[in-house]
Amino acid sequence: MSEHEATIANPAEAGPDSRTLKRVGIGAAILAVAVVGVGVASRISATEELRQTAAAAALPSVAVVTPKADAEGNALVLPGNVQAFNSAAIYARTNGYVRRWLADIGDRVGAGQPLAILDAPDLDQQLAAAQADYQTALANQRLAATTSTRWSAMLKEDAVSQQEVDEKAGDLAARMAVSNAALANVKRLKALQGFTRLSAPFAGVVTSRSAQIGALVVAGNASAQPLFTVSDIHRVRIYVRVPQGYSAAVKPGATATLSLPEYPGRTFTATMTSSAGAVDPQSGAVLVQLQAANPDAALKPGAFAQVRFQVGAGQGNALTLPGSAILYGNDGPTVAVVGKDGRVTVKPVTIARDEGATVQLSTGVSTQDRVIDTPPDAIRTGDRVQVQTASTGAKDSAHGR
Repeated sequence: MSEHEATIANPAEAGPDSRTLKRVGIGAAILAVAVVGVGVASRISATEELRQTAAAAALPSVAVVTPKADAEGNALVLPGNVQAFNSAAIYARTNGYVRRWLADIGDRVGAGQPLAILDAPDLDQQLAAAQADYQTALANQRLAATTSTRWSAMLKEDAVSQQEVDEKAGDLAARMAVSNAALANVKRLKALQGFTRLSAPFAGVVTSRSAQIGALVVAGNASAQPLFTVSDIHRVRIYVRVPQGYSAAVKPGATATLSLPEYPGRTFTATMTSSAGAVDPQSGAVLVQLQAANPDAALKPGAFAQVRFQVGAGQGNALTLPGSAILYGNDGPTVAVVGKDGRVTVKPVTIARDEGATVQLSTGVSTQDRVIDTPPDAIRTGDRVQVQTASTGAKDSAHGR
């Protein structure tokens, strides 16, 4: 048997036929197409994801805050300035030197109590000269009166003329006028001499003293400091500037509580007594006055105090935002609110009270709004933004951004 015949006689040993090879080739082709398809799909997906990531990165990232109800409720807390019920600066009314000072700062003095005594030698000499002038004028007046009386008697005997009698009467009147002027000058100088003794105008506390023994005092000097300041502090006045939006809610008779930094945990009660009734165009506020009893002198003139009013319920509906969330423009204050679709809406708001770090708004926002904190000045309605998340903020902090 030949070799060819042996091969045909045993087909299993002759290898795969053409049909089998065709099937293998088709399977390999299908596998190659599948691999290529998966690769193309993966590349398209990666490209789309990259495009979306790039589009998201192109959007500005912003931080948002939510308006919150005022934690103080109906309380209106404003700064106030404490002043004495009465206060008087004591100046010298005459020139001289300080001989003695009889009261120091912190001393309680009564009405009319002497505070200092001045030496005024020039004034003493002027008074002595004025008294001498008055005596001279008085002597001339007496002589003129005697002469006028004698000439009137001689007129009855026709010894003198009426003209001469009238001249003597006129001279008497002139002498009387000179005498009165000299007396007035004496009284003026005596009054000035009385001003060498400085006294307290009312009962109170000496809150300042600049008098020094031997110091020269010049009256009428515009740059002169008061020698003493006396303050009546049995009651105090507190002046507060109330924003215009709250001016209608704060009325005379309303009570308020005061707190001072030197008395933590202690409050004082004050009553509003009067209002300026006009809005200051510079501050946009109304000046009001309160009074409070001060039996222990705890409230000091010139002190700073926090004044807490209880305003009407209508004022308690305000919401608070950080001051950095407010945009100020030609149309007034506004805020930028981010919607669910990431688009911005710029809304006008009404500021009820500006406390610096926080701002209280009466209209324009709700507790559901997402307000951009520190928005750019160029932001407009319709702009798209990306809201920062807590993880984003932590990541930025980790990278030092």
